[in-house]
Amino acid sequence: MKVAPVKPIVSLDVLRKVDIRVGKIELVQNVPTSQRLVRLLVDFGDHKRRILAGMRQERANLRENEGKQALFVVNLEPKKMMGEVSEGLLLDIGYEDGIKPVLAVPESPVPNGVSAG
Repeated sequence: MKVAPVKPIVSLDVLRKVDIRVGKIELVQNVPTSQRLVRLLVDFGDHKRRILAGMRQERANLRENEGKQALFVVNLEPKKMMGEVSEGLLLDIGYEDGIKPVLAVPESPVPNGVSAG
């Protein structure tokens, strides 16, 4: 494995603008028009969102992620991909380092919608 290079320095003020929250993955579905994307239905406590993630080829059983909590960026502009809109970003660990990615998860259950950082 080759560790990805450190990204350029950002101020703490810039980092504080990124809203990272815990969400529970309720449903995982393939996006039919894509070989990479899946559609996640994520519960953030006070609301649910559809978030697209490029994890289709990284896991043998995508449904094993249903019921798991993970970290998501929730204040990105909605992005249209393969004819569908993604309302956030799933954080994973390892992709940029060239290893099989894993979910960034809380070490124990917390309420859905809790902020990270």
